[in-house]
Amino acid sequence: MQFLKSTFRLASIHLRTKVSGSRISTHYIQAYLRNKPTHEKDQVFLMYDSDVPEIVSRLQKIPDATLLLSNPCIELWFLLHFKEQRARLSSKNCIKELIKYHSAYKKGYISPELGGHLSSHMAVAARRAKEMDIPANPSSSLYVLIFRLMMLRP
Repeated sequence: MQFLKSTFRLASIHLRTKVSGSRISTHYIQAYLRNKPTHEKDQVFLMYDSDVPEIVSRLQKIPDATLLLSNPCIELWFLLHFKEQRARLSSKNCIKELIKYHSAYKKGYISPELGGHLSSHMAVAARRAKEMDIPANPSSSLYVLIFRLMMLRP
């Protein structure tokens, strides 16, 4: 999320992140947001890998949240910045494929070089992702957040 914060530089937008893993629930979100400043236009986005069906069904029960799912994993979203991906793949193979395009990739870290490529190819990745069937493998709905952030740019 730090990458999105620095890429979009929208002063009125605050992206809060919290890793909850499989503990995610409506109560968990409410507890996290308690005592934090809120606004009527606030939106909740839940970003998860959707290769675990139990998590997806749990997420779908949370009201008023927009699901940002990548199947098999977040690396698919990164991969879509480099190429179209239509064939089914495992998380391991997705990461291997991404490393073909960015050999220094490390899970959980977006290097300045990768960040530059992601920034400059974001619209292409969003178009590719929008054409996919969510939550099939492969698919990613991160484009929903990207389109909303793009609409807010001055």
